[in-house]
Amino acid sequence: MSNAPEWQPSASLSALKSRADQLTWLRGFFANRGVLEVETPVLGRHGVTDPNLDGISANHSSVAGGARGGWLQTSPEYHMKRLLAAGAGPIYQVARVFRDGERGRRHNPEFSLLEWYRPGYTDTDLMAEVSDLVCGWLGCDRPVVLPYRDALQRFAGLDPFLATDHELMRRCAQWLEPEQTRTLGRDGCLDLLMSCQVEPALADFGPVFIIGYPESQAALARVSEYDGVRLAHRFELYVQGIELCNGYWELTDPAEQRARFNADNRLRRQSGKSEMAVDLAFVAALEAGIPDCAGVALGLDRLLMLKLGSSDIADVLAFPLERA
Repeated sequence: MSNAPEWQPSASLSALKSRADQLTWLRGFFANRGVLEVETPVLGRHGVTDPNLDGISANHSSVAGGARGGWLQTSPEYHMKRLLAAGAGPIYQVARVFRDGERGRRHNPEFSLLEWYRPGYTDTDLMAEVSDLVCGWLGCDRPVVLPYRDALQRFAGLDPFLATDHELMRRCAQWLEPEQTRTLGRDGCLDLLMSCQVEPALADFGPVFIIGYPESQAALARVSEYDGVRLAHRFELYVQGIELCNGYWELTDPAEQRARFNADNRLRRQSGKSEMAVDLAFVAALEAGIPDCAGVALGLDRLLMLKLGSSDIADVLAFPLERA
């Protein structure tokens, strides 16, 4: 038996051609709307504090004085927002991004992300443009809108804003070991319920935007109060039960952003993860003034999977992790 490594691509040549067609279509879409294509670093000085994301470190010695730590970017977000602060206007990027520990039928540690920002847009405005892009490429029905609270009540049988931590842990115990359940935390439980009960139900629901996430899941989004509950101006688009994109009416308050970075690092400590240094260049851009805007990140590999009817990301990648 040969021990030679697998050298052939996992994607078919027709899938690779469809990937090229997708990029051509996307660039035409944004060119027609006057959105500028930009490039930002793949190797950056900082990672992200988000406790739900793990970056991949990449040390280098290209700076005088010896080795220096760096990170392969999980998203081009911080660099693109620095461009917004510099007056770039509406911008988009097709980026190669990296996230540690993610490999499965819908995940590869290195993947393609489409990210764009629209000054003057709210989350509702951007949802309409996301619909134009996704439905234009897939030829599918336009998404319906389903509040996060309604989705959890309908498909998981609980109110995510009123359920106690104990009730959430009890509901999640069926999928986890007891020790894992105790350390998961409230948002971890809600994420698990979303993955195990809501997302499978959305497979037969048609394209759907989930909106109105809890404040604790705001990430970099603004927060407003509705009916006595604080909700994030955040949306996610699901098509055939596949999470395709995550968008925000962006937070532009530097003081609030610093507070969220600190809260992220507290959560990282509690979960046994290392704290992450705050990207002070990004904070400086916020202090200089980022325009009121909305932004979204969309997984291009998953979009292509939907176009081709594939259930495995390896079908649309030339060389996934195992063949890289």
